[in-house]
Amino acid sequence: MSEPRVLVVDDDEGIRRYCSSALKALGSYEVSTTENGETALKLVSEQDFDIVMADVNMPKLGGLDLLKELHQLDPDLVVLLMTGEPSVDTAVDAIRLGASDYIQKPFSPEDLISHIRLGLEGRQLRRENQVLRRHIEKSYAFDNLIGESDAIKKVYHLIQQISQTDVDVLINGETGTGKEMVARSLHRLGSRAEGPFIPVDCGAIPENLMESEFFGHERGAFTGADARSIGLMELAQEGTFFLDEVAELPILLQAKLLRALQERKIRRVGGKEFINANVRVIAATGKDLDAMVRENRFRQDLFFRINVVRVNLPPLRERDGDVVLLAKYYLDKYSKECNKKVTQFSSEALEVLQRYRWPGNVRELQNAVRFGITMTLDEEVGTDNLPDSVVSESGAGGGLSPDAGFFELRDQHMAQFEQEYLARLLENHRGNVTQAAEDAQIPVGTYYRLMKKYDLKAGSFR
Repeated sequence: MSEPRVLVVDDDEGIRRYCSSALKALGSYEVSTTENGETALKLVSEQDFDIVMADVNMPKLGGLDLLKELHQLDPDLVVLLMTGEPSVDTAVDAIRLGASDYIQKPFSPEDLISHIRLGLEGRQLRRENQVLRRHIEKSYAFDNLIGESDAIKKVYHLIQQISQTDVDVLINGETGTGKEMVARSLHRLGSRAEGPFIPVDCGAIPENLMESEFFGHERGAFTGADARSIGLMELAQEGTFFLDEVAELPILLQAKLLRALQERKIRRVGGKEFINANVRVIAATGKDLDAMVRENRFRQDLFFRINVVRVNLPPLRERDGDVVLLAKYYLDKYSKECNKKVTQFSSEALEVLQRYRWPGNVRELQNAVRFGITMTLDEEVGTDNLPDSVVSESGAGGGLSPDAGFFELRDQHMAQFEQEYLARLLENHRGNVTQAAEDAQIPVGTYYRLMKKYDLKAGSFR
């Protein structure tokens, strides 16, 4: 971990030397000093400091005025004010203006170190809160990766193999397969577990803001940049930077990200200084990056950089036996969250869940279970409580077969009945959907949804 950088600002050379010697003797700090506030402002605008110690009573630009100027440059900067003439009013003003602390001269080296550490810890907490505001953290436990199929066991094994390394990883999988959950597993089980996990949805950030969000910006870098802002990659220091939907990155930003990953250094927008980026990068996508590289829609060199190890997540339809296991797990979990005593699925409902294709994978299954718990009035979720689309489409995929079971034949006959019934009502009412829905005693919206399912057009019956 890099040493915290401290800038000591005091017109008394003895104080500057005392602070520098104490910090270097009792801790691992990189210390710079200056005798006035004007030079301090110039240094902070050109370099990165973690904390500034400033004397309150200096000629021209005193500590309180310097504090205001510093926080305009960098709101995240820790500022510790020193004074040999303490007063309640000065202390109150210092805290009100955003000073992290107020220390009275003379002070012991141990007291100085204590104040410095408290200031840095406070900044770390603020940064963590900033991350939480930008990205809502999701409840997580490794055991949430549930399944006993051979396909998912291969994923477990690969996670265990690569979690203790620091290589960059590419996770491939359809929507809803749990790509972020795997990324969090790799982070939690690895050597960076104590560091931050910073997720960024590459498809959700406007293109004109991407560079600033990724790398941060300096004050005045562009219109509206009123203060320095720390980028997401810098916030991920000592931890994991998770690029979700990496295929959505525009080509221009791909080039800048490649350079950052190669050199492990970043430069804020409008800045001159390079900043070390000690991060592990995990990227995820549901798209075929190999094809995108061939079509020149994704940089080949960036692809090679992030594709050191690839984790391919199987879709739920290829995870034999896991649907029932997951459905029962989520039934227990969501029943408690909803304060409902729902304890089981009917055998017919389980049959439907197993035969449905789950194009939305685990996420769609979660929603279906939540829906079933919400709709049931007793302790069991039946087919009537599952989403219409899941029930009706669970029998799709082929004509009548002599080997078809009861549920498959029932669903296929039901689909045939629905289509013929809807068409007959439309014909009777000459394509008037409202009258047909009234005759069928179902909502007009439901009738339209069924028409779409069976590709029925009202105009064809007029």
